[in-house]
Amino acid sequence: MKIISTHDAKTHLSRYLAEVESGEEFLIARGKRPIARLSPLERRERSARPKVGRMISAPFQVPSEALAPLTEEELKDWGL
Repeated sequence: MKIISTHDAKTHLSRYLAEVESGEEFLIARGKRPIARLSPLERRERSARPKVGRMISAPFQVPSEALAPLTEEELKDWGL
């Protein structure tokens, strides 16, 4: 593990991030005292996103009762 100064970390951050991507770790120090660690994150497997318009599950079916007209009593309950 390499030790770098805060100034170097700020100045060459892109270069250090590229090295971190390849597995390198760095300690960032203020003076001679380490204050932070720059290390790679654990990679998570991503599932592929479906293409636009592609069905990923069965379509939702609206029950016929949902579209049935309301009774007179139900209309009164709704104030209609």
